[in-house]
Amino acid sequence: MTNKAELYDVIRKPIITEKATMASENGAVVFEVAIDANKPQIKEAVETLFGVKVKAVNTAITKGKTKRFRGMAGKRKDVKKAYVTLEDGNSIDVSTGL
Repeated sequence: MTNKAELYDVIRKPIITEKATMASENGAVVFEVAIDANKPQIKEAVETLFGVKVKAVNTAITKGKTKRFRGMAGKRKDVKKAYVTLEDGNSIDVSTGL
């Protein structure tokens, strides 16, 4: 069992977009997670922090875009998202925050 500080390092923040809201209607919640977090760590963090049962965890890495601002080139950071599917009867209200 890891301590809560390490669990908060795994789960960064919930993602609230139109697509994430549609997923929540089907019992899934989307989180931004640490880039090096694996599925068992994400599952443990969600179950411990929110007191729910997790059915499945899917992850995706979104590559950062290259942007130009006033002639200077820059790059946004890569973001790892976790799509967490909850067992029937479980829910997380992401509007309250962590």
